[in-house]
Amino acid sequence: MAGISDGPTWPGSVCMPLNLYLTMPNFWILKTEPSTYSFQNLVADRRTVWDGVANPVAIKNIRSMAVGDEVMIYHTGDEKAIVGFASVVGAPFPDPASEKSVVVELQAGKPIAKAVTLAAIKADPAFKDLALVRQGRLSVVPVPPDLWKRLLRMGA
Repeated sequence: MAGISDGPTWPGSVCMPLNLYLTMPNFWILKTEPSTYSFQNLVADRRTVWDGVANPVAIKNIRSMAVGDEVMIYHTGDEKAIVGFASVVGAPFPDPASEKSVVVELQAGKPIAKAVTLAAIKADPAFKDLALVRQGRLSVVPVPPDLWKRLLRMGA
């Protein structure tokens, strides 16, 4: 029967069990300079520890990541586009190279079918509040689920 769930639901939800809601992944965009470490490097390595983040807000965002979170890899520099996918496979931990930073382990996913450029993202008013648009220097960007779906459609 539609609307019936097997457990308690999140307030305002009519059918999603609370335990499922609490385990839903978060979505992120991770920015990288492709001449330093590209999505192709991640694919070749299969897994990597995502390090080198210094911005306090970006570090806070890494601390918020959890195993199972989904990631879009964004190339900075001349490309300025989302180029591929990854997933968080290791919980955040202190960066061995920097006592002030935190790192997370990623596993490579597939390349995106069609690169989603920053120009295309900025052209869509739905993204006006996305940190990728508002805070251009932020290297770890949280993405709300509705905007994640929109980016997926743009890259299909």
